[in-house]
Amino acid sequence: MKKIIIINGVNLGELGNREPEWYGFSSLEEYLEKLRTDFPQLEIDYFQSDSLDQLVDRILSSRHYDGIILNPGAFTHTSIVLADAIKAISVPVVEVHISNVAKREKLRRESFISAAVIGTITGFGLKSYRLALDFFCIH
Repeated sequence: MKKIIIINGVNLGELGNREPEWYGFSSLEEYLEKLRTDFPQLEIDYFQSDSLDQLVDRILSSRHYDGIILNPGAFTHTSIVLADAIKAISVPVVEVHISNVAKREKLRRESFISAAVIGTITGFGLKSYRLALDFFCIH
């Protein structure tokens, strides 16, 4: 059984409450139960933090996983250190965004993370996580 970890960054603990026009009305914890039911062939762990240091530590300590799904939140556009942490491990990482960042403010259109990951999924709501899990099922 493949082990996958979903790592969510800053402010994503507020899913379901924060800007529902962009992020919807469900928390990831609620959606996670559906993902675990729909992907019984995967062991899916979850971690969320608003702390950059904790996110870096979690990425670096995830070497035993078969894949990482990372939604860094606003750290996407500000954090070279997250990209460096991804480059320091050999675990494949898929960058995920709930909203279509290309349709948002100009500052959200640049990702420091994208060049360090194997691919990016953006704009499909919480289904972006499902698409990333689909990828790990076949690779």
